[in-house]
Amino acid sequence: MKKSAPALVRRIPWVLVVFVAALTIPWVGSRYDTFLATQIAISALFAMSLNLLLGTTGLVSFGHVAYFGIGSYVCGILMKTYAVPFSIALPAAAIGSALGALVFGFFCVRLTKIYFAMLTLAFSQIIWAICYKWNDVTGGDQGIPDVPYPNLDWMSSIPLLGDLRIAQQFYVLTLIVVMLSLAAIQRIIASPFGLMLTTIRENPERAASIGLNVRRYELSAFVIAGGFAGIAGALFGIFNRGVFSDFVYWPKSAEVMIMTILGGIDHFWGPVVGAATLVLLNQEITSYTQYWPFVLGTILLLLLFVFPGGIVGGLTTGLEWLRRKTGRRASA
Repeated sequence: MKKSAPALVRRIPWVLVVFVAALTIPWVGSRYDTFLATQIAISALFAMSLNLLLGTTGLVSFGHVAYFGIGSYVCGILMKTYAVPFSIALPAAAIGSALGALVFGFFCVRLTKIYFAMLTLAFSQIIWAICYKWNDVTGGDQGIPDVPYPNLDWMSSIPLLGDLRIAQQFYVLTLIVVMLSLAAIQRIIASPFGLMLTTIRENPERAASIGLNVRRYELSAFVIAGGFAGIAGALFGIFNRGVFSDFVYWPKSAEVMIMTILGGIDHFWGPVVGAATLVLLNQEITSYTQYWPFVLGTILLLLLFVFPGGIVGGLTTGLEWLRRKTGRRASA
């Protein structure tokens, strides 16, 4: 029996395909292209972590940046102040963010809808205040500058990688970490646990009536999402060559929310596409006009009106419509 084209497409390991395509950028693109690709990869992981709450579980978090910031500070402090290697600092950042999410999530999941969203924002503001005022640990408003790159000498023995600059080698490392994280998120969403989260998103009352502990599942999703946000934050602190309190300020939560919604919360690759779109639009518009916030906002509004289900959702709907129309013509 022949498989249909959509079934064959679903069987393609898209995470691996995207990884291989993105891996060529240091060789086929410029140093600026590598810079943008690194920013997109980190933003994509951050947006994907939020979508575990927003798209998969149905929880609207306005304070997801808190766990991004915790990961940044944990990794930055360990690497800069205590000379801890990246192989230890990165998992520590993920664990620290997950623990922060566990503490805050314990209170947040007791509320629903707008009250949940506002409580997440309140906790993120607490984290920002701590980062801004705790000078002895976080550097206060001066932050932690000059966070070092990881030791990447091991890449020198690998063909082609040894000839790359340090920033390009860090891009390769970032890409590996991000793609492994995306693969893990994909497995989580497709697992029975992920299906339970989707059930809770669709109807939490019915999920509770069949015996699911809704709060426990929501808290688990909250912790997992926080851990992946911490990984993104750790990578961004190194990429930015410093960790600052702005990383934890509430506009960063709005930015990642826009990325997620713009790409499409109902599709796995939606946050990735949204992150790439927002980063590229921001870079292009700022190079042409000083009124870039107005222009960017206008473009985003148009995109959201044209693609109410996100860019990926709009493209998927368009392709389905085209496939049905072509099928009707063929049968006629």
